[in-house]
Amino acid sequence: MDSSRVLVCPNFATMETGMTLTQKQVELKEKFTELHGSWDDSWESMLRLDPAFFESYLRFSGVPWKSGPDGVGYLEPKVKQFVYVAASAAATHLYLPGVRRHVRAAVALGASAEEVMEVLELASTLGIHACNIGVPLLLEVLEEEGVRDPAAVEPLDQRRVELKREFTDKRGYWHPFWEGVLELDPDFFAAYLEFSAVPWVSGVLSPKVKELVYIAFDAAATHLYEPGMKLHMRNAVRYGASAHEIMEVLEIVSVIGIHGCVEAAPILRAELERAERG
Repeated sequence: MDSSRVLVCPNFATMETGMTLTQKQVELKEKFTELHGSWDDSWESMLRLDPAFFESYLRFSGVPWKSGPDGVGYLEPKVKQFVYVAASAAATHLYLPGVRRHVRAAVALGASAEEVMEVLELASTLGIHACNIGVPLLLEVLEEEGVRDPAAVEPLDQRRVELKREFTDKRGYWHPFWEGVLELDPDFFAAYLEFSAVPWVSGVLSPKVKELVYIAFDAAATHLYEPGMKLHMRNAVRYGASAHEIMEVLEIVSVIGIHGCVEAAPILRAELERAERG
């Protein structure tokens, strides 16, 4: 058995959660702080309760920061932080400690308010996936029930043609899943076009970085929106993203599972200390 591994067992009185860190734990804490640039009680609790697990997470989360020919990863450090921010701020995750931690890190790396705000604006489009998934299903039902408006499936009227052209011009792509939204409610489509196009009309991030941000929250375990993921991977490649860069986005968002442990470990540690006090 690894002597550095503290096992949680029913005999809470034997848990030495308040002891001074061992030399190995101190070294792990220093490595973590050097790699991620922050430290708080959440990581402290995890380190104290299970140093071996903490060490394995440190290696796992560190890959995007140490890979590549130069040993610093493929994406610019600031862009890496944008990916963390997007995954944490997405409506399907809303991990506020992560938002704060990675916004702070991005700013420390020179990110401007406009850049970080643009990441948040891009992540705010996630809600439209209710329509991207729901509208095709609605159209199927209307077809099956024989109540789909025959006029709706005819060639687009002039307004819809103009909206489609405007979307393509402002967003840089078109996908068939927008056809149904345009068919059923052009007013809603126009409003979403205006909303989603803001970062593309007046934004400061490059198109490639924008697409990487979309990939980040589509690929996160709390969303896993496959149609959007593939679409934005394709767009990113067309804007010059490499396989290594997109893979690094996926590696970064793959660590969000640790947030359950990060939130729960301090609770476990507090309860163990309460039990020890009797």
